[in-house]
Amino acid sequence: MNAMLFEKAAQETIDFQSNVLKGIKTLINMPKDDIKSDTLEKDKVFSIGKMKMYHYKPVKTGSSKVKIPVLVTYALVNKQYMMDIQPDRSVIKAFLEAGLDVYIIDWGYPTAEDRYMSMDDHINWYMDECVDFIRKETNHKKINLLGVCQGGTFSTIYTALHQDKINALVTMVTPVDFSPNDALLFAWSKFLDADALVDAYGVIPGGVMNVSYLMLKPFSLTLDKYISLAVNKQIEDPEFLGNFLRMEKWIFDSPAQAGDTIRQFINDLYKDNKLIKGELELGGRKVDLKNITCPLFAICAEYDHLVPLSSSKPLMDAVGSSDKTFISFPVGHIGMYVSSRSQKEIAPQIGRWLAEKSKK
Repeated sequence: MNAMLFEKAAQETIDFQSNVLKGIKTLINMPKDDIKSDTLEKDKVFSIGKMKMYHYKPVKTGSSKVKIPVLVTYALVNKQYMMDIQPDRSVIKAFLEAGLDVYIIDWGYPTAEDRYMSMDDHINWYMDECVDFIRKETNHKKINLLGVCQGGTFSTIYTALHQDKINALVTMVTPVDFSPNDALLFAWSKFLDADALVDAYGVIPGGVMNVSYLMLKPFSLTLDKYISLAVNKQIEDPEFLGNFLRMEKWIFDSPAQAGDTIRQFINDLYKDNKLIKGELELGGRKVDLKNITCPLFAICAEYDHLVPLSSSKPLMDAVGSSDKTFISFPVGHIGMYVSSRSQKEIAPQIGRWLAEKSKK
């Protein structure tokens, strides 16, 4: 029996090594263009400091049927090209195919000089300037706003402060009520000494943030996925390996975080839950979610390990909108953008909803 077990273990080791070598060979022979993301055509139309705003070109001539444009606001902690990770997994492409006129914010990569950039700066300066640029450029008094994760929180706050500029609001996997502890990130953040962290670093390095997120699921997000890759016979398939590498590149492409912004986000939201309580102040103004009266579409992921439904759903009761829709899908946080369900159901549904709310 021991001899049989030894022989089986030896064979598994040989197979493992063989798969790794095949994967290395595939990787060496892969053109660099095969692992590119963010490939849809777009123009940089506006910038302030490190923040840039891009305008996507229609996927085909005359395909922009929805007149009121939409501005996509992503989180600060990762890069926005997750929305266009690859041609067959591109939420932005699905939006364009639905006839939307799409703009997107790229927050850039903060450095030491950005230490004192606050949430007020991001929302009442950067976002507001982007919105005003689009309004002027397209001759619309109001535009549509779509926020993702932390970008959804920013978009919600922005709409509450500037409802007169927003036609419709879409939030995707967006935390609003920070009291639940359904997700480890929420429990962990409540005990994080944000002041000490910011005092030590000034601008929090992206690597520090990335390790923190990986530790939320330390086995599945680190060792397990690499072992699974090595034992998977598809490792020699360029398409399979390209998909894996695109995701790895995005995961580890983590911008640093402006000290004052992350300090306030952790202390005022995760710890004190001021947004849902109506106690949050930005630029000397109270953020009252009841001021949101435009159509609202909130979309959540049922298997989200970062933003639980219990954090997103309370937005529905907190706003003043009478036209509001809440939908959840059986996907994870990232699956909201890259899953087949995202391409076939989620993104097209958002496109149809925005088209309906933009008939003016």
